[in-house]
Amino acid sequence: MLEGYVSPYSATAVERVAAADAVIIGRTNCDEFAMGSSNENSAYGPVGNPVDPAKVPGGSSGGAAASVAAGLCHMALGSDTGGSIRQPASFCGVAGFKPTYGRVSRYGLIAFASSFDQIGPFAHDTKDIAALYQVIAGPDERDNTSSHRPPSSPLEAGRKLKIGYYRHCLEHPGMDPEIRGHMEERIEKFRAEGHVVEALELPMADLFVPTYYILSTAEASSNLARYDGIRYGHRAKGAGGVEQTYEKSRSEGLGPEVKRRILLGTFVLSAGYYDAYYGQGMRVRRIIRNNTLETLSRLDLVVTPTCPTTAFGHGHISDPVAMYLQDIFTVQANLAGIPAISIPSGRHSNGLPFGMQLMAKPFDDERLLSIAERFSAA
Repeated sequence: MLEGYVSPYSATAVERVAAADAVIIGRTNCDEFAMGSSNENSAYGPVGNPVDPAKVPGGSSGGAAASVAAGLCHMALGSDTGGSIRQPASFCGVAGFKPTYGRVSRYGLIAFASSFDQIGPFAHDTKDIAALYQVIAGPDERDNTSSHRPPSSPLEAGRKLKIGYYRHCLEHPGMDPEIRGHMEERIEKFRAEGHVVEALELPMADLFVPTYYILSTAEASSNLARYDGIRYGHRAKGAGGVEQTYEKSRSEGLGPEVKRRILLGTFVLSAGYYDAYYGQGMRVRRIIRNNTLETLSRLDLVVTPTCPTTAFGHGHISDPVAMYLQDIFTVQANLAGIPAISIPSGRHSNGLPFGMQLMAKPFDDERLLSIAERFSAA
């Protein structure tokens, strides 16, 4: 749809990186309009995982994660709507951070789902993650959803933590046994180090992914209506009137996964279904957010596996619903608008890396990064 298109303006995050004297060496591949969990939906073709090119790097920001994992650059920027930074970070064995919603300006980011999207960094080292985050974070007059809240204080050195973990995540039927065992060892290690560790229930966990996909596809349907073949982007040749121009241009210019999500989003926003799906989804999202914030109010952080499995092979998952369930542990942070980071945690017997996810209260980004740095060093 955007082949050959050159944007007339840059993004705030990119401008701030350039102003800090970083050298930007190029753009990285991602799923079309950031819609995917495997980076197999790109118009440029799929990305290979540097650890094993036969495996996917995760998505949608798989190219950014792969560029860091392959040593092509020190750091990279990605976007996270339902896990699109943390999941590829886990698959590629690097660190990936999704800041609190509103902490980083979305000006210049192509909108997928505006109430979920957030720009964040990839790096090998959590210190590099923190350094890049400090450059791109902060209010922006061009983005009215960016926050003016001051940064939080880093964690005091040596302080013992209150850590929660969800039983549901470890007991999930799709959970790889090795990753489950590794997480259980991590939890016992936290206890042995003197941290207070609490097992948590996860209410409405089965509604996380359905709620996310109902709301995100509805927003995508609205946001992508601008790609109509009239104002900019691909325009079909030989189309007749306006309606046929819309139809042919969007049919030719958009890929199958993007079409699927637009159709689903248009359906849940349509007359007769709006209250049953979109309205209900918004109510469930509010309950999920309130439950999450209540849990985090008494804890320093919650730990989960980033993903239930290691990276899978190209073409291995053909069922869209099965692909959507790759976001099972990551969508909570986007639904609640909280910060979350995936840090490398172990290696599977198959040779592939996997990550551990840390989540904290809204706007506790700096504290979360200092905790991640402590855990990574350990």
